[in-house]
Amino acid sequence: MLRGAAFWKATHNLLIHQGKPARQKYNPDYVNGNFMTDPRYAKLAKLLIEYSAELKKGEHVLLDLIDVPDEFSIELMRAARKVGAIPIVEVRHTRLTREVLRGTDPKHASLVRDIELFRMKKMQAYIAIRGSANASETSDVSPDLMAMYSKTLRPLLDYRVNKTRWCVLRWPTPSMAQAASMSTEAFENLYFDVCTMDYRKMAKAMVPLQKRMQKADHVRLVSPGTDLTFNKKGIAAVLCQGIRNIPDGEVFSCPIKTSVNGQITFNTPTIYSGTKFENVKLEFKDGKIVNATSNNTKRLNEILDTDAGARYIGEFSLGFNPYIMNPMCDILFDEKIAGSLHFTPGQAYEVADNGNRSAVHWDMVLIQRPEWGGGEVWFDGELIRKNGMFLPKDLKPLNPANLK
Repeated sequence: MLRGAAFWKATHNLLIHQGKPARQKYNPDYVNGNFMTDPRYAKLAKLLIEYSAELKKGEHVLLDLIDVPDEFSIELMRAARKVGAIPIVEVRHTRLTREVLRGTDPKHASLVRDIELFRMKKMQAYIAIRGSANASETSDVSPDLMAMYSKTLRPLLDYRVNKTRWCVLRWPTPSMAQAASMSTEAFENLYFDVCTMDYRKMAKAMVPLQKRMQKADHVRLVSPGTDLTFNKKGIAAVLCQGIRNIPDGEVFSCPIKTSVNGQITFNTPTIYSGTKFENVKLEFKDGKIVNATSNNTKRLNEILDTDAGARYIGEFSLGFNPYIMNPMCDILFDEKIAGSLHFTPGQAYEVADNGNRSAVHWDMVLIQRPEWGGGEVWFDGELIRKNGMFLPKDLKPLNPANLK
């Protein structure tokens, strides 16, 4: 049976022999009646390769592609080769990953770690694009297996984060559109607007916030169900400008490990290890989560008991992407919501380090815009943001109307 381009050619020639005009000029990317390219694919691929990863001639990049259309994967490979880089391609599928996890054991996990770490050490850059038809695909995998696998593969993640130029993003799917309460087409349009926005403009606007956060010692967060304080003296602040994540739009730092006190209530849902959590409330004493509740309190505490570091905080961040206004249960989007913050049980990044180490890194999001209950962020006694809007003159360029 003829398929793809061969089928198109045969049909095209038959129409001509029958004296009928062929509607389309032959195009090798036209297969089974559909054009297989989208001009937005090339634009996003160029951004990832030339801006985010900053690939140079002769460098190696691992393209880790999970449930991503071949058409975009090809554009990404071509963009890498155009600058003279060498792409290495890994294609994965979430349903297969579920089966891998269901049957893993320490021997298998160690073998995966050793093989993938060997490969990662050959790379200068890493780009992961993660799609999924079902965000809960691993919800029925044993929590103990998930924890063991994460712990065993942690050296791979640590090397990738600290030793390569990396960028991670999602791929738009109907399930993501559904989570966002949007049509598939409308969500795709939002996705490409967000992912290809002017990140250079955003990068310039966020520098004053980075400087203020870096200088700050004492931080206070106030919202309904939230009154939390911590000290971050001496810990760096890092701006996120479309280099490590797409979409992007945050500045993050980290509390001193034992300085967090009070409570925080998160008003957005979150998915971790395939399980959805809502109404998460954490209470802290001297840095440690001493009480944690949610709609699934048992599973929440199982995750927080993964290791000793999971009950301490590894990141604090303010989000301000003007195109992302509401949660969609996808953390790469939700943590960038305009007027939000996130507070993260688990592993700290070495670039803003408080020494906390864990197999867990769980970004939990609190939106502080008025329609979500409002809230305040204070640095050293100065009100920095109220109800999601930055107040100091040097920070006002980060408010949504000024970033679009």
